Formats: sequence, structure tokens, C-alpha cells
Amino acid sequence: MAVNALVYVELRNGTVSPASLRMFTAARLITAETGGSVHAAIIGHEVTDLAREAADAGADHVHVADRPALEHYRALPYARAVEAAVAASDAGVVLFATSCLSRDLAPRLAARLDAALATDCLGVAWESGELRVRRPMYCAKCVGEIALASDRLRILSIRPNAFAASADGTGASPAITPLDVTLSDDHEPVTMKDLVRASGGSRDLADAEIVVSGGRSLESEENFTMLHELAAELDGAVGASRAAVDAGYQPQARQVGLTGKVVTPQLYIACGIDGAIQHLAGMRGSKVIVAINTKADAPIFGVATYGCVADLFKLVPMITEECRKLEES
Repeated sequence: MAVNALVYVELRNGTVSPASLRMFTAARLITAETGGSVHAAIIGHEVTDLAREAADAGADHVHVADRPALEHYRALPYARAVEAAVAASDAGVVLFATSCLSRDLAPRLAARLDAALATDCLGVAWESGELRVRRPMYCAKCVGEIALASDRLRILSIRPNAFAASADGTGASPAITPLDVTLSDDHEPVTMKDLVRASGGSRDLADAEIVVSGGRSLESEENFTMLHELAAELDGAVGASRAAVDAGYQPQARQVGLTGKVVTPQLYIACGIDGAIQHLAGMRGSKVIVAINTKADAPIFGVATYGCVADLFKLVPMITEECRKLEES
């Protein structure tokens, strides 16, 4: 039986989130096994032109809800819009990239549609007619494999870097279907009055393939400058431990961990971070982990691919300088 997959394309400041485009790789994996088609849902205002990006990433059909009332995210109107996309696409699986928005929207949609829900997944597979997912459990100390019931809609949120960007687009003009969405606010208790964006940096932690994070050992906001310089050389993002954020060295938007953002970059460089359980749970899925710490028995070394027992104030500038030399050569 063919199973269609619907990818929710998240927008940030009017542009498509790179993490959402990676979800088309997972969608193609599912539909290749079942013979279904890949659909995309784009919701916002003046967003119809973004359908091209979804098609290039691998969407066969793009469903668009383009209304002034949808310019900014609100839970109930967006849930109604995605629900309409599910109906229009006859989707059996809905895919979200793990983000603050999907943590709010995916469970709400699952409750409205009586769907099976698996969040923060690391991988998906279609085996013997079942959709199976891998997801971290117990603060990422282990990974569980779960089979989702096939008698209902299945909704997944997947960590942004769990899949590579898709290159399965046909190059043809996408089939665009406007969504007919009822946006009555009779039961909507929230009204958008103003939107103030936090200054978390130009690159989102969840999308970055390289993250350079610092802990309380940096001792001040000024000392984080060296991490920003290294991140700039690597085209990466800067993160921070909860202790560094609580101390006021970095804004909360840069916090990595269970109480911040869960990241899965190709490279994670932990500078002066001992490795509290909640922090490890937020970055343990990184492909390569480099730890720099003067404490040889710090827990961070237990998950590190490479460990450097060294003074970060000496080693980080040295790494930055070597990166500059490589760029110049």
C-alpha cells in the first residue's frame, strides 16, 4: 500500500529553514519503500514563491496556506493549516524538523488527528510494512527503536542534521495547491501584538554543521570572543552551557542542553565544559566531538571523539590561527 509523506516546511524570517529541507531525504526514504509521493506544506504570508525550494529538495506536490493572518506563528491557526495539508495530501506520515516550533505544533496536531507521535528522532526506516524510528531515551544515555502503529497517521520530528540535504528534485515546476483553511479566532485565546526577536546570533544552532560551545570556565562574556572568532573561521555557530548562560556570559538562545537546544552537528567543540548530564543530552548526537578542558576526569571526555587536556585560553587561539593559515594557503 502506497504511503504519502508530508513535510512541514518551517520558515524563519521569511526564508526556508535548512533543517526542514533535510526532512525530504527522510520522506524520500519512506516513499521509496511504499511507492507513495512526497508532499510539502508551506504556511505563512507571501510565501507561495518558496514552493520552488521545496520542489528542488524533493517535493512532488506543494500545499500552500498564504494568508496575512498566518504571517507569524500561532498554534491553533497553524495546526488547522497543517491539518488541511494532511487531508489534501492523503498523508500517512508527517515529518517535522525538531525545533521550538515543532515541539509545540507536532503534539497538538497528533492530538487533533489521533495520530501516533515520535519526537526528536535520530533515524527512520521502513521494514516489513512498519515505520520504525530511533530516538534517544533517558537523557540520551541509550537509543530506543520504536515501531509506530500502521493503522493511523504517524507524525515524526527529526533532529536537523540526522539526514543530509536532499538532492532529489526533478527541476520541474512544482504542483502547487492552495489550502482552504478556516481561521476563525472564536476559540483562539492568543492574539499577536508584537514580535521581538532575541539576539541569538545570525546562524541558528540547530541548523549549524559546526558548533563551538563554551562553559563557565570562560569567566566572562568578553572571553567568548575567541569562540566567536573560531566559529567564524569554521562557518559555524556559537553555543554555551547552561552554567555560562546563567552567569550572563551568553544569551539563552545559545544554550545547548535539555533546557536549551538539542544539536546534532557534524563537529561539536566543547571549550571549558565539564559535561553535566543535561548538557551531554543536548549534544551527544554530534558526529564528532572535540573536548578542551584542563580537568582530565571531566565527564565530557567520556563522550568525546578527541579529548584535549589543555588550557582553552591557549589552545583555542592556536586552532583559530591554524584555520586562518589553511584558508590563506
